[in-house]
Formats: sequence, structure tokens, C-alpha cells
Amino acid sequence: MSFLERIYIVEICRGLTVTCWKLIRNFSLHMLHLIGLKREQPAMASILYPNERRPYAARYRGRHRLTLDEHGNIKCTSCFLCATACPARCIYIEAAEHDDPEIEKFPDRYEIDTLLCIYCGYCVEACPVDAIRMDTGIHPEVYPPDPRLFIEDKETLMRRSRVLEDLGKDALFDLHMARMQQIEKHPDDPDVPDEDRVPL
Repeated sequence: MSFLERIYIVEICRGLTVTCWKLIRNFSLHMLHLIGLKREQPAMASILYPNERRPYAARYRGRHRLTLDEHGNIKCTSCFLCATACPARCIYIEAAEHDDPEIEKFPDRYEIDTLLCIYCGYCVEACPVDAIRMDTGIHPEVYPPDPRLFIEDKETLMRRSRVLEDLGKDALFDLHMARMQQIEKHPDDPDVPDEDRVPL
């Protein structure tokens, strides 16, 4: 090795050249984008989230949903296997007797505290009737105005299944993003009705 190679002068200069070129190029393209020019040429490799989004992998474990049968009723039988399998102890279930004598019990109350949830998927694996899934393709809440909104009840979890069946995964994600942007713009706006703040 030569003396210059041993003190890395050539490599440092080469690295600084690449860095400066990328900085000048991206800055120039961003300035052109601001005045409406060169919009078809991307300025950098990153994605401008949330306006642009990269699709999640098929195995991504998103927010929970409770699946429904063909009549629109909840599939859950209140066997408590999901709550037992949960290492974070974030699932709370209260069972009740069903009016239909063919059905032994159903969850009168089903809640998931997403502040405690570690999104491991053990609840999905433990369920014998495929009543809970994490295939919504939407990520957890990051900044709801009220910490109590991190607790998702049975109706919220069932509503995700209805939206997913009726409108599809993309519509569910779009509704989620619209809600997140609404919270970001108006975190304490009293004119926003409470039902709009319920997590999807």
C-alpha cells in the first residue's frame, strides 16, 4: 500500500465528491419541483410519506380485526386462547351467553390495548376458529389525541372487517391515512366529531 492509500486521502476525497454531487443535484431538483419544473424526475430515493407510500409485504402484521361469519356475526367463541397466548397481556375478554342455544358463548366485551401490544401474532396463531387476524395492512396509531383511543373495542375490530370486505385493503388504508392527517392538522379541534376520532 502506498502512503496515500494508508491515510485514506483518495477515498475520503472520492466520498466527499459523491456526497457533494448528490446534495447539489437533489437540492437543485427540489427547487425546480417547487416552481413546477422537472416533476417527472425524482429528486431522491426516499418516499415522501404519507403522500406516497411503499406497499407493505404480504406477511406484514398490521392492526387487528375480528372476522365475521356469512351472517355478519362475530366468529369469536370466547375461548380465551388469544388472551392466554398473548405475552403482553393486552387482550381483555368478557364472555356472555348467546341467545342462540346452538352457540355456547360469545364475547360481550373484547378489547385490545395497542399501547401494550407487541404485534407478535401469537393471538392469531392461537385462535382455533380464525376469529382474529392481523392482515389489515394498516400500521398502529402513533398519535391519537386521547390515550384511551389506543384501546380498541369489539366494534372497532369488527368495523375493520366490514370495511375490508366491502371496500378492500386499499380503501381501509386510505381511511386510516385520512384520519391520521386529520389528527395531525387538528389535534384538539372541538368541531371534529368524536366518532371520526375512533381508530379504524
